[in-house]
Amino acid sequence: MSLKQLVLEDGSYFVGEGFGSDSESIGEIVFNTGMTGYQEIISDPSYCGQIVTFTYPLVGNYGINRDDFESVDPAILGVVVKEHCDTPSNFRSEETLDQFLEAKDIPGIAGIDTRKLTKIIRRHGTMKAMITSMDRPVSEVLEILNQTKLPIDQVSQVSTIKPYVVPGRGCRIVLMDFGMKHGILRELTKRDCHVTVVPYDTTAQEIDRLKPDGIMLTNGPGDPKNVPEAIETIKELIGQVPVFGICLGHQLIALASGADTAKMKFGHRGSNQPVKDLKNGKTYITSQNHGYSVSRESLEATDLELTQTSLNDESVEGLAHRLHPVFSVQYHPESSPGPEDTENLFDVFLENIQADKKQQKEEATCLNAQI
Repeated sequence: MSLKQLVLEDGSYFVGEGFGSDSESIGEIVFNTGMTGYQEIISDPSYCGQIVTFTYPLVGNYGINRDDFESVDPAILGVVVKEHCDTPSNFRSEETLDQFLEAKDIPGIAGIDTRKLTKIIRRHGTMKAMITSMDRPVSEVLEILNQTKLPIDQVSQVSTIKPYVVPGRGCRIVLMDFGMKHGILRELTKRDCHVTVVPYDTTAQEIDRLKPDGIMLTNGPGDPKNVPEAIETIKELIGQVPVFGICLGHQLIALASGADTAKMKFGHRGSNQPVKDLKNGKTYITSQNHGYSVSRESLEATDLELTQTSLNDESVEGLAHRLHPVFSVQYHPESSPGPEDTENLFDVFLENIQADKKQQKEEATCLNAQI
């Protein structure tokens, strides 16, 4: 394996062994604290535009299989590990991590001090970084990083281009795709939902023509304020049918309701994030991947109620609308990877739909009786 270097815009740099693709890559450097699930993490569309550092020291030990992908084409820009395993041992393994990354043109770098790198990110925050060969002097790479502006159109890169249907005989769900993990779709189809997946910029009028029983707002990459068209759509949808938002969808519901969001110093990325439910007092361990959060203070002037908070930093983890059947969570209840503590939220969503249908039927009966 050839030597590669990872250079951060603050001047820090690391030299290690290259694996995967030989291509260069510039992206936002972040870290993930999960001990397992590297295949799901690498294929999670929410990592679009980012180079991911794995804090767990050994990655690749169970290979890559056909079942654990969260998207068909990964949008991640690079992989950074302490030790890369090129001899996986698992009965489901079909290829090595190195082979997969090479096929998808994703560069990797191994053999560096990921603990030191993580501490730099925690201290200074996420920043631009570049994986490149040793041919470039660090000064040249720093100049490139200084002149590079990271894209802000990540959602348009990973959202579906055209609507498509996953048939079912249950509730009719319109799923707005901002960078959907397959796990979300799996949870809905497992409950026999009839799901219509639509692009991120679908209008409220177009969604209304589909006559949904409920609307799902998915996860996705980047700053929620970079998709203003989706915010306007959600404003019109709130109060029409039940809505459930996950991760970016959670942030978009907050913005559509008059709250605010802000960039976090280094975000929450991992499958071990503790969240407290303020109503039942229970604590859940959750899977998370986000660099922005809802401003807690901004909720005061809205119709949103704070339902869950992070036990690590008290950031907003759950919201519910006081007037309409709309709720959201910052974490991933579908896990993939991670614990399944909150998988029941998909059932709560469907219960909201059934309650809404019942209320509409009762209102229609009362109206007919008056006539």
